Amino acid sequence: MINKIAVVTGGSRGLGRDMAISIAKKNIDVILTYNSNKESAEEVVVEIERSGQKAYAIKFDVSDLKSYDNFISEIKTVLNTKWNSDKFDFLINNAGVGATIPIAQVTEEAFDNLMNIHFKGVYFLTQKSLPMMNDNGGVVFISSGTTRFCVPGYSVYSSLKGAVEVFTKYVAKEYGNRGIRSNIVAPGPVETDFNNAAIRNNPQMQGFLTAQTPLGRVAKADDIGSVVAFLCTEDSKWVNGQRIEVSGGINL
Repeated sequence: MINKIAVVTGGSRGLGRDMAISIAKKNIDVILTYNSNKESAEEVVVEIERSGQKAYAIKFDVSDLKSYDNFISEIKTVLNTKWNSDKFDFLINNAGVGATIPIAQVTEEAFDNLMNIHFKGVYFLTQKSLPMMNDNGGVVFISSGTTRFCVPGYSVYSSLKGAVEVFTKYVAKEYGNRGIRSNIVAPGPVETDFNNAAIRNNPQMQGFLTAQTPLGRVAKADDIGSVVAFLCTEDSKWVNGQRIEVSGGINL
């Protein structure tokens, strides 16, 4: 039996790392990308391969849209040499950066950078990937709880995530005839190094967020990765076009 293959962007650390490892636990092979930390990416590869799945790490800067064609070519080469295949099954659009910028301080440069990473890049990577995906696969996008509730300073980031939530439905609609499902996972506050480890390094913020969450804590990375992995399995075969918030019920 040929293993299915998932491509996870930003899979070397934080949420992406756990997504890659959680997906591998579902007996799915993983191609993960990293921007700068090759060593961390290789550690994820080793961990996945130790569990019995195949894995490979590719350097990829999601903010550089001119590099996308080369990245797609590199994926084709890796698929051919390591898997003897020309297709993969799942695309996990995870890579991103955090930025807390009040509306009055947003510059066009900052806006364009966030736009390239969180929407334009996601859009065109998905567009270029879909022809390389097997039928009956899936795309998973990553949004944020802040498209439902507002966090000051997140106006650009959350607006772009809102755009991706709409795009998710269009992918579901236009590629459903190939059996390709498209869903979006929206985490709430997570204790990782995202946005300069804003939550992990701030006990006061962590305490406030904990008080707003019925389950009485902020999330760990593995609270999110397991849901993304579920969306890459047959157990989720009838879940399509959905926004799944994984936030512990914050701000109900």
